[in-house]
Amino acid sequence: MAMTHFSRFQHLLQPRFLFTQSRLLQNPPIRTLTVIRSVMSSSSSFSSKLLFRQLFEKESSTYTYLLADVSHPDKPALLIDPVDKTVDRDLKLINELGLKLIYAMNTHVHADHVTGTGLLKTKVPGVKSVISKASGSKADMLVGPGDKVSFGDIYLEVRATPGHTAGCVTYVTGEDADQPQPRMAFTGDAVLIRGCGRTDFQGGSSDQLYESVHSQIFTLPKDTLIYPAHDYKGFEVSTVGEEMQHNPRLTKDKETFKTIMSNLNLAYPKMIDVAVPANMVCGLQDLPSQAN
Repeated sequence: MAMTHFSRFQHLLQPRFLFTQSRLLQNPPIRTLTVIRSVMSSSSSFSSKLLFRQLFEKESSTYTYLLADVSHPDKPALLIDPVDKTVDRDLKLINELGLKLIYAMNTHVHADHVTGTGLLKTKVPGVKSVISKASGSKADMLVGPGDKVSFGDIYLEVRATPGHTAGCVTYVTGEDADQPQPRMAFTGDAVLIRGCGRTDFQGGSSDQLYESVHSQIFTLPKDTLIYPAHDYKGFEVSTVGEEMQHNPRLTKDKETFKTIMSNLNLAYPKMIDVAVPANMVCGLQDLPSQAN
């Protein structure tokens, strides 16, 4: 099991805490939402461990997530599903917040945008790219089911959730008592809010996606927050319980789900021929063989 450690400290967690969620567009000013999470507990101490931001790239409707352990002296941070077009915006925010970016992670090989991981590596020395081994792509860290990616005293657990693509994973915050609660699941395209990713390319399988979601995501606590890689209707966050009850595709039995997915008749992704080759090499488009 792969784990990266930083020095450990004792921290008190609060079962009810306040955090800021920013949906940042490429050019318009920052919009900030304040969300209060509540869970049942007798503890009354505040948790100031996790800093969390939800960022948005409007052309591909992609969410990028910034997480950091701000209680750690180094304030280590990671980005999930960065986009090449918004790398400068993301780094500006990271610098403003005094964070140290250590990981640039992808939930899968995207077909609708070029990942920002390659650019981030050129701009921030020491940043490591992360993607699943099953994706077949290149990265500094290739992760698999059960692996943990640690930043400070917080970690993300890797869960294999193939189906949209063969290499999709979901990153889930830890279940331990010293980890932020409720848990957070960064589902990529496996589960979208009231939907799911298509399964008709990149080794996709509706049968596999159904099994992945029901065994790896819908088995999480119902108050687990779901943060997808995309949204096209203005939604920002859901929960496992909500999607188990209201998702119009994933609430169906498997055969009905497979029929729905086989009849979507979606257009060929306009960026796929550019995005997939680039994303197979960490988003670096100008390879040495092409530069000459």
